Amino acid sequence: MKIGIYNLEPKIVNVALMKISQYHKLRGDSVEPYNLLLRHNYDKIYASSIFDFTDKGYVTSEMICGGSGFDVSSKLSPEIDACDYDWDLYPDCDYSIIWFSQGCMRNCEWCIVREKEGFMHSVTPKNLNPRGESIKVMDNNFFANPGWPEAIKQLAVWNQPVDFQGIDVRLINEEQCQALKSLKLKRYLHIAWDNPLEDLEPKLREITRWIKPYRWVCYVLIGFNSTKAQDMHRVKAIHNLGMCPFVMPYNKKDLYQKRFARWVNHKAIFKTVAWGNYNQ
Repeated sequence: MKIGIYNLEPKIVNVALMKISQYHKLRGDSVEPYNLLLRHNYDKIYASSIFDFTDKGYVTSEMICGGSGFDVSSKLSPEIDACDYDWDLYPDCDYSIIWFSQGCMRNCEWCIVREKEGFMHSVTPKNLNPRGESIKVMDNNFFANPGWPEAIKQLAVWNQPVDFQGIDVRLINEEQCQALKSLKLKRYLHIAWDNPLEDLEPKLREITRWIKPYRWVCYVLIGFNSTKAQDMHRVKAIHNLGMCPFVMPYNKKDLYQKRFARWVNHKAIFKTVAWGNYNQ
């Protein structure tokens, strides 16, 4: 069979599509990125999207569609999900993607992780990218996983720079900061202050005792039950601690949210232009 792989967000490395590709290659099928001009030549076409706002205009009824951009409850079959990644689908990718756990212990209103992946549970990491020079750890809440010490040991064995995508600052203590420092790290560690009703400033200040503040990027969710004053308070508190705030708009079509995110996330502007002057 000839299989077409259609990634609706082509700049994002899609692990579901890599599993699908590997599954079919192991069965002797021919697999290639989907070509719209050759759409009638495929026996099967798999389309995957992560974001619901991605344009679906070229999706057709005969495609097998999945991903949270289509349906948050969609899942791969157990046979496909068990497959390793086919990194040949992304020959220019220079990093590996790894999960040691999926799901989350929390159930935040603005987040689909709990609905999509369930409660926190450990998983076995897939194969590394043979061309990878670093590792992205994609766990939603790395230190909520009881197996995190073994995960740290495995990362040390792999001996590549590590980029942690999901660290819950509310759970971090000195032991865990020292564990992070024992690894080769990419430039930043990523944490979040999403709930404006939580006062995370003391915890943020505490972790800078063990890891320098400039190593932390702190995401700030705006537009979900937060006021403009609360948005500004969190951003300023993070900045004043020497950390790097990064604003995430809940509604990317909202003009205020778009402008505020652009102001904060463009560091040269944020450091030299006041919000009142920028937002004229």
